[in-house]
Amino acid sequence: MSRTDAGSGNVFQRLLLPGLAFKAVVVGGGYATGRELVEFFMGAGPSGGLYGMLISMALWSVVCAIAFALAQRFAAYDYRTLFKMLLGPGWVVFEVMYLLFLILILAVMSAAAGEIGAAVFDFPLILGSGLLLLLIAGVTSFGNDLAERMFKVTSSLLYLVYAFFLIFAIMAFGDLIPPQFEAPPVGDWVTGGFTYASYNVVAAVAVLPFVRHMRGTRDAVVAGMLAGPMAMLPAIIFFVCMTAYYPQILDIAVPSDFLIQRLNMPWFAICFQLMIFIALLETGVGAVNALHERISEAVKLRGHAYGPGKRFLVGIVLLAGSGYFAVSVGLIDLIASGYVAFGYIMLAILVLPVVTVGLWRLLKDRRGTAHAA
Repeated sequence: MSRTDAGSGNVFQRLLLPGLAFKAVVVGGGYATGRELVEFFMGAGPSGGLYGMLISMALWSVVCAIAFALAQRFAAYDYRTLFKMLLGPGWVVFEVMYLLFLILILAVMSAAAGEIGAAVFDFPLILGSGLLLLLIAGVTSFGNDLAERMFKVTSSLLYLVYAFFLIFAIMAFGDLIPPQFEAPPVGDWVTGGFTYASYNVVAAVAVLPFVRHMRGTRDAVVAGMLAGPMAMLPAIIFFVCMTAYYPQILDIAVPSDFLIQRLNMPWFAICFQLMIFIALLETGVGAVNALHERISEAVKLRGHAYGPGKRFLVGIVLLAGSGYFAVSVGLIDLIASGYVAFGYIMLAILVLPVVTVGLWRLLKDRRGTAHAA
């Protein structure tokens, strides 16, 4: 879709698609296994963790609403255009951080896909990893249209699996959950909520290419406010189920496996593993597609085309290079150990510019439009 086609979408494309894309980047890149939720929220206890998740959800909605409105108002459908407007020459800082984020999640997801392939189908590790990388490269080589269709189908499957997980968990150990919420918070759930939201909110930038369908600021605000709940709902479902085994769950490496074993449903364990693979695919497509769109705009300015063949080649090089670079320089451990620091960096170079400079630009443009009218 070109810029001239902007605003031609249906209700799904205008209001729901951006939230589904945002959810896609957040889930696979973070809480699909449940470990991330334990690290950021469970330390504050069940009730405190839930409060922290609500803070994260609210911050996601606010940042998404403003970022989507900026993208729609100023045709900033790639992160380079948006952050040139917000940070001036400092936009390069954001690009460096985004590339580090991309390398990390692609490397981690590649390893996770290999483990899933080995666990479910007894594949060699390289086969599951390679399949995920090829699917990401293939889908993103055709631009936004194929990614949009994929998100529509895969999101339905993801929500369905989480819904069944909640039902089965209530049946198996639901009686253990309500007493856990009777105790007050035991930690700093406010900081956990802001930190988690800040380093994950980079997903709002990754989904800018899907804002093109919107017809005005109202669409952007509605889609943005929906994005937070759409991304956090599966996390809340998962977190509530995990509280049944609090505080034991704090020391469990892979909470999803721990809980599924207690369901005693081997067939559902396979379904859940496949859902995680789909979530990894969604995240990879969303994150890599944002980089493709940034490259595409730069190439267009120079009068060249950036077609499927070039996209596929760039995707393969990026995906293979990310895994090798991350492993060879120890980038996975380096950034994983600095998740909290990364959250503060994103707060400084993404959240604050969006809610200050971005909001000011929107209000200024609205007053100018009204005055001209």
